[in-house]
Amino acid sequence: MRPITETVPPGAAIPGGRQAPPTHDDPALLKVVPARHYARWLAVAAVTVLATQFAHGLATNPVWEWSVFRDYVLSETIVQAVWVTLQLTAYATVLGFLLGTVLAFMRLSHSPVLQTVAWTYIWIFRSIPMIVQLVFWFNLSALYDRLGVGIPFGPVFWSVDSNSVIGTMGAAIIGLTLHQAAYAAEIVRGGVIAVDHGQLEAAAALGIPRLRQIRRIVLPQAMRAILPTAGNEVIGLLKGTSVVYVMAIGELFYQVQVIYGRNGRVIPLLLVATAWYVVLTSLLSVAQYYVERRYARGANRTPPPTPLQRARLFVRTQRAAAAQRNQPVVPVKPLGDSR
Repeated sequence: MRPITETVPPGAAIPGGRQAPPTHDDPALLKVVPARHYARWLAVAAVTVLATQFAHGLATNPVWEWSVFRDYVLSETIVQAVWVTLQLTAYATVLGFLLGTVLAFMRLSHSPVLQTVAWTYIWIFRSIPMIVQLVFWFNLSALYDRLGVGIPFGPVFWSVDSNSVIGTMGAAIIGLTLHQAAYAAEIVRGGVIAVDHGQLEAAAALGIPRLRQIRRIVLPQAMRAILPTAGNEVIGLLKGTSVVYVMAIGELFYQVQVIYGRNGRVIPLLLVATAWYVVLTSLLSVAQYYVERRYARGANRTPPPTPLQRARLFVRTQRAAAAQRNQPVVPVKPLGDSR
């Protein structure tokens, strides 16, 4: 028979009054060495130096001409140009996504005719650059000098000059809308097909009409997949409105070009346009955040706090800590002390 050995913990007493010798596996003898991220600190130092150099150049380089920037950034001409940019973005966004939603459901239809027409539209308008489409619609009167209403392939009952109906602003809105609709259609279609098909089957089993299924069941769930990409597309459209300068529309970039063409201050006026685009894009990003948070309520019952809520919570916490520090300390009497 083999002898039975008993494992003795390190440092424990063994027969004879001695202690067991410590082993290398004893946690008390291990030396804890903190991890040293040399590459991370090197990257932080490099980024800090580059950011500091860039900020120093902004503050000290006379070519930026910050005085000229201050004179024009809130001037009446620039503010009106910003308003035109916002109008173009709003019209193209609303009309483009309305048309894109129709095209998306045409692609999802069981009719081969609707599928083919929607696919062809998306294919054509995603293939043609936006600037080409804008110039085409700007010269629409060269193709159709009059627009009318009548019987197809028959007599026309009423007509009007195309230039009086579709002006420069109208041509820009039409071009931006049709271009945006092609991309919006794919965004909406992707969100709809992301919804579980069992939702529609359950709604159909309950006798819910098809249109109500789409409006009350499919679209609210699809919005969680649609909104991130749609928000990015709207921001791209805001910056893409600068292309309409080829039509001599007084939007932000066109007005900046006109001004620096007169006074030759190119850099500060480009900085004016950059500052306004950054501000408008930031506002759209904030709006996108809150809209996404609203439509995420079904998936996340306790959404994380917003930045404003975090700031309020931080202020309340600091006030409570300050009030607690200002309270007088009351000495605690020992037990049994009757005095």
